[in-house]
Amino acid sequence: MRDTQKYMSLPYNPALKDRARAMRRAGNLAEVLLWNQLKRKQFLGLDFDRQKIIGNYIADFYCAEKAVVIEVDGSSHDNKVEYDAQRDAFLMGLGLTVIHLRDGEVKGNMTGVMDFLRGHPAFGNPETNPETTPPLRGTPPEEGNNSVNSPPLEGWQAQPDGVVNSPPLEGWQAQPDGVVNSPAQPDGVVEVGDE
Repeated sequence: MRDTQKYMSLPYNPALKDRARAMRRAGNLAEVLLWNQLKRKQFLGLDFDRQKIIGNYIADFYCAEKAVVIEVDGSSHDNKVEYDAQRDAFLMGLGLTVIHLRDGEVKGNMTGVMDFLRGHPAFGNPETNPETTPPLRGTPPEEGNNSVNSPPLEGWQAQPDGVVNSPPLEGWQAQPDGVVNSPAQPDGVVEVGDE
């Protein structure tokens, strides 16, 4: 059940409302995939909001009951280290726990991501200690996971900067900036998940 008091007590900048709505509709692939696991109380029966305005920031996902923000960090965060640190400090100053997930892990290891979240102490698992919980792992680099010479999978596009973009799902439209738009409804409105 949503903790309305916690939800309503957070600072809110109404000037960000249209931007948050646009971000929900545009959505990037990793956020859409994670949202499909979190929406409608599918994850531990908890209610999550997507693109929640908190102060002058828009959090990817927010759970009022557990006072948790989940951020999916892709390559767009590489040049925003200072901004992300300021945002995290602000959110933690409000008593929120901030969990960062890597874009690639969400796209390629959803089972591992959900297991990681289920075991995170912020979601009530007393046996998990954040200082001893290992980070999500893929194939170790020495086994080829980070090899820049590996050819992209069929249908995937390797960019000059080394980033490999997956093909969009059938009916979805990939934009040059990496944002993936869902199929448009007959009236031209694009919707992703629940709002």
